[in-house]
Amino acid sequence: MLTLSREIARSPQLKSASCSRYWRRSQHCPTKGRYFGYSRAEVLDALQDIGFNALALANNHAFDLGAGGVLSTLEEVQERGFLHAGIGVDATDARELGRRRLGTRDVALLAIDAGPGPSSMYAENHTAFRPSRPGVNRLKTVRKIGVPDGHFRRLARLGGHLQSSPFELTNYAQPEDPPEIASDGELNFYGTVFTQAANFGRMVEVDQASASIHLSAIGQASARGDFVIAYLHHHHWEPGWQDVPRWVQTFARTCIDAGADVFVSHGAPVLQAVEIYNGLPIFYGLGNFLFHVHPDEGEWDPPEVWQSIVAACRYDESGTLEGIDLLPVVI
Repeated sequence: MLTLSREIARSPQLKSASCSRYWRRSQHCPTKGRYFGYSRAEVLDALQDIGFNALALANNHAFDLGAGGVLSTLEEVQERGFLHAGIGVDATDARELGRRRLGTRDVALLAIDAGPGPSSMYAENHTAFRPSRPGVNRLKTVRKIGVPDGHFRRLARLGGHLQSSPFELTNYAQPEDPPEIASDGELNFYGTVFTQAANFGRMVEVDQASASIHLSAIGQASARGDFVIAYLHHHHWEPGWQDVPRWVQTFARTCIDAGADVFVSHGAPVLQAVEIYNGLPIFYGLGNFLFHVHPDEGEWDPPEVWQSIVAACRYDESGTLEGIDLLPVVI
């Protein structure tokens, strides 16, 4: 949970959260198996009652009830007057920054999701051949696994022994398109892209065309004089969940350089680092505020999953960061 006070929002404070469940008015079809969830619309009323007024809606659960769930969620949050961003009726709408006057400043909120997730969960504009699709605001990324040359050659030989072909890989990728291969030094091995590297490693590459759309929106809002919040959700976690992926740090700093006043990320359900970059705060992971899980899901047992904070940022009259109070939360 993030709160901003003083010049940004005196009464009430801006209190924002990532909402990872769905609200609905009518019955919709689940699009997931085990990791599916949604909430009734009354949850929004409860959040308002305890002071929340801004919601980042881009996350891996935002499409759990399909396109109809997205539209229902939009109706519910708009009806209650939340500042919100991250989903929309099409890609253009989903990319729009939420904007609202809070206190003495206009606050703009960008919310994006970097996956991994099926393409079908992300909002699309209509074309001459396809209708539009409600969904999530996407930051396009590609995950690649780096392996030394010897292991790369073994994978290539194994693909040959299996008589793997582009047509077969396309079939197995459905309903997705097969991943694009950038060069001879890369290999699509049944949906996973392996690349030749000096050492073993996981790499996430941010699509620069996709990033530029969001960075441009940040810059435009900043140029208007808005206080800009950039929010990123992703599930490209490191093996050590509390470690910040290098690509996230690079993207966070790029958002600050583009004009964001604060960057907030969520995904791994644990506390991660806080950074002050060029005098502005970056919260790589604040943990959880409400976290209800099925008792059979043992992966959430580590104590780190249940350690969280509320970050309260204090600003002076000019909007300069004065300090941050980190308040522990008992979940």
